[in-house]
Amino acid sequence: MERKRRKSYSREFKLEAVRLITHKGYSIAEASRSLGVDYSVLRNWKIQFEQDPQHAFPGKGQLKPPDEEIRRLKKRLERVTEERDILKKALAYFAEHQK
Repeated sequence: MERKRRKSYSREFKLEAVRLITHKGYSIAEASRSLGVDYSVLRNWKIQFEQDPQHAFPGKGQLKPPDEEIRRLKKRLERVTEERDILKKALAYFAEHQK
């Protein structure tokens, strides 16, 4: 059984597709037929753009800047927590052997 590959579209293409709907007066159905993009995909792009126009469509594997900051901070917290745990174990070890 052959799997159908998902098409990937550039950020610029998505922005232009949404602009057809929001600025040029196309309906989602008209833009969908014209561009050869499934209706539901185009509708989702429009929703994503409306929710956050500046950070819409960050790219494959990319996060929006606020999400990237959260990811970076979580990673740092994990490292600091590991360092703290190591220091606690070392402190307990030396405290035990000082007696």
